[in-house]
Amino acid sequence: MFRIPGPKGKDLCDANLGYTRRDILRMGGAGMLGLTLNQMLRAQSVSASNLSPGAKPGWGKAKSVIMVYLQGGPSHIDLWDPKRDVPDNVRSVFKDIPTKIPGIHFTEVLPELARINDKFTMIRSMSYTPNGLFNHTAAIYQMMTGYTTDKVSPSGQLEPPSPKDFPNFGSQIINLKPSDEPMLPFVMLPRPLQESNVVGKGGTAGFLGKAFDPYTLFPTGDDMDMAKMTRIKIDDLQLQPDIFSLRLKRRASLRDAINAQMPVIEKAVENMSLDEYYTQALNLIISGRARDAFAIEREPDSIRDLYGRNTFGDSCLLARRLVEAGTKVVEVIWPKIANSDNHSWDHHVDLSKRMKNQSAPMLDRGLSGLFSDLDDRGLLDETLVVAVGEFGRSPQRGVSTSGNGNSDDGRDHWPYCYTSVIGGAGIKRGYVHGQSDQTASAPLENPVHPGELLATIYYSLGIDPQTIVMNHLNQPRELVKSTIVPALFA
Repeated sequence: MFRIPGPKGKDLCDANLGYTRRDILRMGGAGMLGLTLNQMLRAQSVSASNLSPGAKPGWGKAKSVIMVYLQGGPSHIDLWDPKRDVPDNVRSVFKDIPTKIPGIHFTEVLPELARINDKFTMIRSMSYTPNGLFNHTAAIYQMMTGYTTDKVSPSGQLEPPSPKDFPNFGSQIINLKPSDEPMLPFVMLPRPLQESNVVGKGGTAGFLGKAFDPYTLFPTGDDMDMAKMTRIKIDDLQLQPDIFSLRLKRRASLRDAINAQMPVIEKAVENMSLDEYYTQALNLIISGRARDAFAIEREPDSIRDLYGRNTFGDSCLLARRLVEAGTKVVEVIWPKIANSDNHSWDHHVDLSKRMKNQSAPMLDRGLSGLFSDLDDRGLLDETLVVAVGEFGRSPQRGVSTSGNGNSDDGRDHWPYCYTSVIGGAGIKRGYVHGQSDQTASAPLENPVHPGELLATIYYSLGIDPQTIVMNHLNQPRELVKSTIVPALFA
């Protein structure tokens, strides 16, 4: 049944929405598809003009982006920026090994990445000065949105997600560069961003509205369950057993016939391209592209082994399958809560054991597999891959920099200098940008702020980082208050 509401709502987070999908479509076809999907596809058409700064290196080279987010803050000194001839409480417990780039060393826990680091750029000079205590939530929010927030608790944690938040970078991308593929535009897996009880902060569309939220693939099971991605459920992307594609299309035709006889309805939705977005949603369900992309069991054993048969490896493999099928943004979240033990990067204690046996092997196999597989398939030329955490770890072991306790075999949070990886889509290969000082405490040259990394991501996708977006109060806000790093582009 149809129902026409009164005046357009002015208090909606989706600024482009007036009459809602739920108000306009009250018939079986829309109900079977799910209104959230329809709204998502419709709202993605609202796009700022794609202002091209001109034919510059790297501009618009990326068709998609995979963000490998190492939440928890990995230790750069114990992974890809080892230091020698330093005091014992600074030097990594791991031996260093040569990499494919002459003169550049990793530690022994990253042998696979050492063999293929000629495929990407390393930024060894990530750096920022935090406001107050720099615990995970505030740092994650900054990395994901490009903005800091004033509402920080004494412990450094933020309030839960709010419709007033700045949007996740992926939400900004699918708003400004909407996809015309019958495919999920933005997917986040295999778990939400989280510190303690603050879940999802920085991981939503915020003031852009829920239509631009990511499709979240968070399978049930404990974080230590390494086989959870083989049990993913995508019920909202498949037809019910008693609904065939032909029947669904007939229902859509019935809807079109009714609309043609109701001029009041037509007038109400004349500026909403209703047919176009209904068709996109319908095509997504019927085409099966999203369902097929999630079917990692179809991959040969050699590819499954390349990535590593664990939650992180499976997530990286799914990321490749998703961009191959047309997804624009995939965000792979490290599959462990930020401030936790075991597979977490938050190594306040037992760093040597936990990193060697748990976190580093998963990162080494999964990330190297992703770069190698994308490159072998010719997808790396058009896919931007970024691997970064919210900060690094303190140069000295056993000291407190954020109010946390640390053992002699642990490092605290350190935002002043750390390492990130970026590759594909016009980024230089086999390049090291920036340099840390003798103890990896601060950049010696070319510091890169997280906002600059985000600006570079936007630019690579053909989005001017200086684009203005309107927040929930209809106030203009900069996409990101930073400029790109031109030296990263070939």
